[in-house]
Amino acid sequence: MPERFPRHGQPQIFPTAALTDTTSPPPTTAVVPPLPQRLRRLWPYFRHARAGIGLAFVGTLLAALTEPAIPALLKALLDQGFSTGSFPMWTVPAALMGLFALRGVATFLANYGLSHTATQGMVTLRQAMFARLNTAQLDLFAQQSASKLSNTVVYEVQSGTTLLVGALLTSVRTVLTIVALLVYLLYLNWQLTGIVLALFPPLAWVMRSLSKRLYHITRSSQHATDELAYVVEENVLAHRMVRLHGAQAQQAERFERLNVALRRLAMKSTIAGAAMTPLSQLLAAAALSAVIMVALWQSNAGATVGGFVGFVTAMLMLITPIRQLADIAGTVTRGLAALERGLELVEDTREQTGGRHRVDRALGQIALERVWVRYGNKDGAALRDLSLQVRPGEVVALVGPSGSGKTTLANLLPRFVEVSEGQVSLDGVRLTDWDLGNLRAQFAMVSQDVVMLNDTLAHNVALGATVDEARVQAALASANLAELVQHLPRGMHTVVGHNATELSGGQRQRLAIARAIYKDAPVLILDEATSALDNESERLVQEALSRLMRGRTTLVIAHRLSTIEHADRVVVLADGQIVEQGSHAELLAANGAYARLQAQAQHAVDRADTAPQAGA
Repeated sequence: MPERFPRHGQPQIFPTAALTDTTSPPPTTAVVPPLPQRLRRLWPYFRHARAGIGLAFVGTLLAALTEPAIPALLKALLDQGFSTGSFPMWTVPAALMGLFALRGVATFLANYGLSHTATQGMVTLRQAMFARLNTAQLDLFAQQSASKLSNTVVYEVQSGTTLLVGALLTSVRTVLTIVALLVYLLYLNWQLTGIVLALFPPLAWVMRSLSKRLYHITRSSQHATDELAYVVEENVLAHRMVRLHGAQAQQAERFERLNVALRRLAMKSTIAGAAMTPLSQLLAAAALSAVIMVALWQSNAGATVGGFVGFVTAMLMLITPIRQLADIAGTVTRGLAALERGLELVEDTREQTGGRHRVDRALGQIALERVWVRYGNKDGAALRDLSLQVRPGEVVALVGPSGSGKTTLANLLPRFVEVSEGQVSLDGVRLTDWDLGNLRAQFAMVSQDVVMLNDTLAHNVALGATVDEARVQAALASANLAELVQHLPRGMHTVVGHNATELSGGQRQRLAIARAIYKDAPVLILDEATSALDNESERLVQEALSRLMRGRTTLVIAHRLSTIEHADRVVVLADGQIVEQGSHAELLAANGAYARLQAQAQHAVDRADTAPQAGA
């Protein structure tokens, strides 16, 4: 195992934006499609496991064909062994041993084929779901929580595949067993078999009715599970804030309410599933009673004891597969409901697409023409009829109060946000005409919310590209991280752990800068890259940023106005519109919105400097 980082500083609190309640509304009652139609939707993900399906079917068929052999052997023993004594004794152990050896081999083949089919289908469906997550429209992540998506991709696919494939294999074995036994019963006595066949229509009605109820309960349980997992996710992400405000009891009450609701649904599911077995057994008991009464009446017509016992034995053997058939209905319903969540993610989630325009390296000329951005059904607009031209290599600072549209404007460029009206272009080509991967290759971003993967330092710096150790070392040195790397147990090959939270804020920020340096994109977006840093960390980050910005078109978003004084141009936004733009000196001389922001910032600094120090 690679060694992890030693502890440096304190982990950072997750952004509150990650705690927005994004759970989907509870499922509504809808018409359940027929079972064959629902299974056809899944077939593309299991077709590559045809060999396993074939092997499982062969094993199941062999096991089913051995079922009538037991009552047939019993009939022969009674009619020939006990009555006439003509039955060879050695054939009894040979027949029994051979019969159960054949069943053992058949069961092994069926189970192996089942495992091959289930795991192959699970892998294929998971790959399709994960691929769709990586290409989905970004509104998916605003509509569904991370806990729900991870639960669907990891756990529901696994449990659903295992349940469904196992249930289908069992149902095939059960149906073949029933058919084999019915054929033998018809051979023995077709009149009594007619009574047995009358059992199936009411049994099918019971199974269908309870399966529909179980399906709706299962979908409601999925939603309840998502909500419960989301509460856990929130409390893990915001554990410091919950403790700071003493909200543990409040959160425990919220968790208990959802936990109890999930238990109620589990009990309803149990009732619906368990009701199938006694009802099916009751129907079977009624059929058995009728068979025995008719058989006793027929015994006066000369029916043999062996024939009667063989018939009753075969019929009793039908009860187990019939009960299994009733139980399978609930298992199939649960498995399908779980897998259909994955199918919805693959089939109903829109992909974010692009055009065909590609270049090795863009010049960095950016143009926004009368751009409007609206988020969903929210009132108002984040950007309102905004136009802006940025020259190649120009450093443009975006300033303004919170909610003025700065981050929205920056997120338009790599298409993390889509325009509602207007046009955004890079080098004179509309963003939607660019190949999406090639477009994003033209941008590097450093923000206040640093995201690191649980991988080595080198792989985090070279994210998405091949690791060139010399380039990684140069990028780390340029980001003022060379000293840190020297003290790590495995240098750049040390695993950073979960989001690198054991690093200090300044170290994580410089690690993000090293990633941007390694990418060497022509356009750089700095979104509050020095916020919440102490003076020493900010100095080191600013030095690294200065090296990174050279020769690149740069958009800088900053609340600390002192960090943008050397920008080529300052653009002041308010309420989604540009209210001023010019150099730092020009805007101060104009004594407008920018001058007021500077005065407010200076007043805040003065108050902080004159505030009494803790412990003074």
